[in-house]
Amino acid sequence: MAGQTSSNGNINITAPQLMVSACSGALLTSLLTTPFDVVKVRLQTQQRAAFTAKPCYLMECRCLDGVVMCTITPEGKHIHVPKFRGTLDAFFKIARLEGVASWWKGLSPTMAMAVPATVIYYTGYDQLKVKFGFRPDRRNILAPLLAGSLARTVAVTAVCPIELLRTKLQSRQGYSYGELVGVIRTAVRQNGVLSLWRGLSPMLLRDVPFSIFYWIGYELVKHELISAVDRRCIPVVPFIAGSIAGSFAAVLTNPLDVAKTHMQVELGESLARRGLGAGSFVSVLHRVVAEHGYAGLYAGLVPRIAKIAPACAIMIGSYEAAKAYFTDRNLQYANSKLY
Repeated sequence: MAGQTSSNGNINITAPQLMVSACSGALLTSLLTTPFDVVKVRLQTQQRAAFTAKPCYLMECRCLDGVVMCTITPEGKHIHVPKFRGTLDAFFKIARLEGVASWWKGLSPTMAMAVPATVIYYTGYDQLKVKFGFRPDRRNILAPLLAGSLARTVAVTAVCPIELLRTKLQSRQGYSYGELVGVIRTAVRQNGVLSLWRGLSPMLLRDVPFSIFYWIGYELVKHELISAVDRRCIPVVPFIAGSIAGSFAAVLTNPLDVAKTHMQVELGESLARRGLGAGSFVSVLHRVVAEHGYAGLYAGLVPRIAKIAPACAIMIGSYEAAKAYFTDRNLQYANSKLY
């Protein structure tokens, strides 16, 4: 299908082309950023040690890391719980104790989630911001605010069950797909299918504000950079604007990411009723502060920013590049029809 001409004379790209553009960076982003996601989840879930881990004096456990804390599965299996002292320490210990491949644990659900979420999110945002009066020649706040929040709400709701699976897989060493299936079956049997949307509230309360801060920041930074830099540098503007806006939004929404992680990790586990992830997201935040202070709300912030900054840069940069390609292609096709 050829691109259609809009009322202002610009060549529009079609909906399928928008979808292809949205997918162009999703798979690459998943491959590059999953290790940071694994480390972020581990740093956040180690707060649960006070509830789930106990001193263990088995020699095979003591020899692993000099840390004698273990959690025991319902089958009686000892799972070593190392103490991570920071982002780099977590990277090294996960690689040493579980293998480098563990950095990409949960990659399958990550990729399964990335494509539909990205298509819904980016395509929806681009369509909605025009409906809300977006103008590329001026500073926009209301249009990206409304378009970003609505598009993100739909995308998050659609992929919440996959996000839950990914978070649980990444939460600890030795979590197999078979064990995950058993936990999910138990949760569905006890609490119904809607239990797969556990953590949706903090996901929405994390991702919708993130989307608002991100898109407002992105559009403002992009507008200022385009008017300030040489035309030859314009193709890199989306990468820079996306990285800056994503980092800013990540800092503001990290406490809700901590609450979401605890609520989803403890789904179907026997300690969920009294653990950090029990109850509403507000009660989870209160317990995190009570146990770990306000610093606990920013657990995993460094790997989260290390993931989000390049992810936003790659995603929005590749998206804009693909849109520019399709726009040029459609323009050439439209011109060829004239001669």
